[in-house]
Amino acid sequence: MGKLILVRHGESVGNREKIFTTTPVELALTDIGREQARQAAARISSEFQPKLVVTSSYLRAKHTGEIIAKALGLPLEVEHALHERLIGQFMGKPYEAVMEAPGYDPERPWLWKPPGGESFEDVRMRVGPILDKLASAYGESEIVVVSHGGVMMAMWAHVTGSWEGAYVPPNCGILLVEHRFPRYERPRVIGSERGDESPISG
Repeated sequence: MGKLILVRHGESVGNREKIFTTTPVELALTDIGREQARQAAARISSEFQPKLVVTSSYLRAKHTGEIIAKALGLPLEVEHALHERLIGQFMGKPYEAVMEAPGYDPERPWLWKPPGGESFEDVRMRVGPILDKLASAYGESEIVVVSHGGVMMAMWAHVTGSWEGAYVPPNCGILLVEHRFPRYERPRVIGSERGDESPISG
């Protein structure tokens, strides 16, 4: 079976301060985030044999991907459409501000769309075809895909066909999706307990 090794980026300043940054593209890793990326690389090296790292173009994910790719001696490709959810008018606000937003339903958060931004369902429609493309193109190979919390939740929904139970890993948390494309297995959490964070945390 092919394996998609999905990795959330390491801790960023926005994660540390729990705010939606006003500079989502340029937001960098913290020192903790860089160490998390090195630890993720070590775990991937011990458990898998990937041939490629694909990463979001946003700096916090790209730097995570670069650390992993360098540690494993792998080529790195940037996939721009793997970027995090666009949060629109909530940029600069704390994560919890979403809970008070008009129309936000905590039982179905994937449907809420911030003004000027994307719903999680929009993200699923954007990133699902990328996951399909990678699974189809690399067949039985193992591929590392570095992205964001909201993107990984959308990928979970894409491969399972349901938002129920969609999981947001901690920074540099790893999900494994095995597949015989177009059939996906249910994602598995690798290496840690399920420490769900808010699915809005980047």
